[in-house]
Amino acid sequence: MACNLASVAQGEIISADSRQVYKHMDIGTGKDLEEYTVKGVAIPYHLIDIKDPGYKYNIAEFQADFIAAFNQIINRRKLPILCGGSGLYLETALRGNSFLGIPSNEELWSRLKAATDEVLESEYRSIDAGIQSKLNALTRPRQIRAIEIAHYLDENPTWLPTELPKLNPLIIGVNIDRELRRNKITKRLSDRMNNGLIQEVELLLQNGLSHADLEYYGLEYKWIGKYLSGEISKRILFESLNTAIHQFAKRQMTWFRRMEKNGYRINWIDAAMSLDDKLVHVQVLLKQ
Repeated sequence: MACNLASVAQGEIISADSRQVYKHMDIGTGKDLEEYTVKGVAIPYHLIDIKDPGYKYNIAEFQADFIAAFNQIINRRKLPILCGGSGLYLETALRGNSFLGIPSNEELWSRLKAATDEVLESEYRSIDAGIQSKLNALTRPRQIRAIEIAHYLDENPTWLPTELPKLNPLIIGVNIDRELRRNKITKRLSDRMNNGLIQEVELLLQNGLSHADLEYYGLEYKWIGKYLSGEISKRILFESLNTAIHQFAKRQMTWFRRMEKNGYRINWIDAAMSLDDKLVHVQVLLKQ
C-alpha cells in the first residue's frame, strides 16, 4: 500500500523496520523488494540494506537516519512515507528521541550483555525514572541502551539533544480482522519457509554471523538458529516461530492502541477494501 501510495503521490518510502536495515537478511525481515516497483517504475526507498549483518543498529541511529532521509525527501519536494515495521521506530520518528546522539559504551555494553536477567533488571531499575519512561525498554538490548544513556548523562550533565524536524503527520493504519490476520501470518510463514528462509539463515552463518547474533535479531533468525544448531525439530521450529510471530503482531497492535491513548490520531482503513479504494481514501485525507 505504501509503495502504491508513493507511486500516485510523488512519494518516497522510509522504512521503520528495525531489521530491514541489514543486508542479506531479506526473507526473514520481509523486505519484499519486488513491491518497490509499481507499473514498471522504481519507488525510492530509504533505511533498507544500509548495515552489514552482525552490526547492532540502535534507536538513536535510526532517529538520525530518519531525520536525514526525511530532509532529503522534503528538499526534493517529494512526500515522505514512513512505513513500519516497528512500533517503537514509528513512534520515535513521530515524537523524536530526546537522547539522540549519545554514543555507545562498548565496555559497559559487554559487561551488561554478559549479566543475568536479574542483574540487568536491577541496574535498569536503578536509573533515572525519566529515562525509563521515555525509552520504554522492553528487551535486554533496550535496557542496556537505557543504562548506557543514564551513565553518559551522569558524566556529561551539559549534553543537549539534536534538534528534530517539525512534523505534521497523517497516520494511517490498516485494520484487519484478527482471524484473517492470523491466517495470513501462518500462510506467509509457510511460504517463506518453503522458499529460502532456512537457506538464508544458513548462508548468514557461513558468512560469519554467530548463533548469538541470530538470537539478537529475534523471531525468524532466533528460531531457525535453534533448528540449525539441532536444538529443535523442524516441526517445533514452525510451531514455535508461528506462535512467536502471532504474539509479536498482538504486541504491535497493543502498541498502536497505546499510541492512540497518548493522543496520536490513527486513521484506520479496512483491510478488506480494494487497493484502489484505499489509495483514494488516503489521498482524500492528505488534502484535508
